[in-house]
Amino acid sequence: MSGTDFDWCVPADHPAFAGHFPGRPIVPGVVLVDRAILFAEQLLGRPVDNWQIGNAKFFSPVGPNEVLTFTLERKASGAIAFTVRAATRDVAAGSLTPPAP
Repeated sequence: MSGTDFDWCVPADHPAFAGHFPGRPIVPGVVLVDRAILFAEQLLGRPVDNWQIGNAKFFSPVGPNEVLTFTLERKASGAIAFTVRAATRDVAAGSLTPPAP
């Protein structure tokens, strides 16, 4: 997928690690989707209020201090497809869909 890349290093002290999971911290999928939404707002230069998660798939767990690359691609439909990778490992993929006009 070609698109715009955004990098994010997962902070070891991210609050989601407190309960997810003791002894083996893993980034919850909702945190990855939230980060994709923040990057979509940067890409578009505006809020993505009332957008929907078209789909989201999670392939591999992510731990503290991992550097993730989010690749966002605008589609002709107005949706934004995203992929998340840690080095050469696929982590997640999905799409964000704008509200109907």
